[in-house]
Amino acid sequence: MIGYGCGFGFPGILLPQLELPGSLINVSKNQESWLASVSSIPMVFGNFLVPVVMSRAGRKVALYAVTLILTLGWFVVIIATSYEMLLLGMMTQGFSFGMFMPLRSVYIGECSSPRYRGGFLTSSVLAQIFGILFVHFTGSLISYQLTALCSISFALISIILTVYSPESPSWLATKGQYERCRENFTWLRGEDEMPELEKMIETVNLLETQESTRSTFREMIAVVKKKEFFKPVLLLFALYIMLSCGGAPVMGAYSVTILELLMPKANANFWMVALDCQRLLFTGAAIFVVNKIKRRPMLFFIGALCAGSQLLMGAYLFAKNNDYLPFDSLWIPGVLISLQMLSISMGMQPLPAVIAGEVCPLQHRSLAGGIGLTALSVSAFIVLKTFPGLISVVGLEGTLAVYAGVIAACLAVAWVLLPETSGRTLQQIEEHFRGTTLMNPETDEEKPLTYAAQPVYFSIQK
Repeated sequence: MIGYGCGFGFPGILLPQLELPGSLINVSKNQESWLASVSSIPMVFGNFLVPVVMSRAGRKVALYAVTLILTLGWFVVIIATSYEMLLLGMMTQGFSFGMFMPLRSVYIGECSSPRYRGGFLTSSVLAQIFGILFVHFTGSLISYQLTALCSISFALISIILTVYSPESPSWLATKGQYERCRENFTWLRGEDEMPELEKMIETVNLLETQESTRSTFREMIAVVKKKEFFKPVLLLFALYIMLSCGGAPVMGAYSVTILELLMPKANANFWMVALDCQRLLFTGAAIFVVNKIKRRPMLFFIGALCAGSQLLMGAYLFAKNNDYLPFDSLWIPGVLISLQMLSISMGMQPLPAVIAGEVCPLQHRSLAGGIGLTALSVSAFIVLKTFPGLISVVGLEGTLAVYAGVIAACLAVAWVLLPETSGRTLQQIEEHFRGTTLMNPETDEEKPLTYAAQPVYFSIQK
């Protein structure tokens, strides 16, 4: 995740260095926008490839593939002597990112307890923010080639960590390897949560019995029609589009440009690193907040805060550019952009990752996560590629207003589709999307997990 964050923030230090006199590689404004956004295109292909790898070869094999491809991408960037080679390196990284995003949510969601799942998923976002801070700070001091050389070390460390990581118990259950499944589950979570394991194995057996009677084509049609499949996918589409418009992608790639427009008298590089430090601090706090606050109220509060801060920044710029303000203040935009960083770090970025690890169905978790992340890849590409054009047409204030409107529309979709997932097992969440009423999470532990087994069986047979 740190290596992913380094790649995410790398255009923020690459583009300013390419604009310096005497740069080894000269690029136009249009080429700069491609360097900032091109990694989002192969992310789509990575999103659809990794479900196949995860389903057939397992989560660990997918982790090996992701880290090796990321290492190759950094190596191409380091040795690049032309714009085309830089583009190739960024695209290779994007392919790795696309594979890793669904893998991250699926692997952590399957290996962690419901009590700590939100914190673990949020900590992965904390690692990503640290990567952005690392690459922005390092790139402010040394060349982008040396910065890429430092960043490649995180991918190499990931390969070593993967060697000692256990395979997902959920995947082992789908392959019928129940002994290894129980061993890994016990190693990861102890003996206290064994009822969830038995419930998961029971559900897998029921699904296999039903699915074995269908042809491949009929199976695909049946999967698309399942409520527990298409509802989470639509929800993930809304959450990832909201993430793209929340400011995280553009602040990673165009932070210097935004800060120069918002605070022309400030030191843009200093503020870039300072905002990254804020994001790191706020995301660290989010690890604890996500485990304490329900998902639904937190999502809507943070979404409203993000859209509101964007509208206020746009209003400030509009008033300033039209001479409606009798003063030129630094603290007003500083406070507003800090509020946006707070909303991004506390919810706009971690919550989609947390929810994605909770709402996708077990039998088709890899496929559903990959399809959902397609929205993130496409929306991130559109946002990053069109950002310079929007700035030139409607200004930064108009661009922020457009993003706030998209966030409001996505929150409306989430209001309809998102159940409260905090404190519930993955099986209970899946049953909700099938149409089973969720029990009160505060009393779930007092009732046997087999309580909902009959509705699950009835739903499958029907």
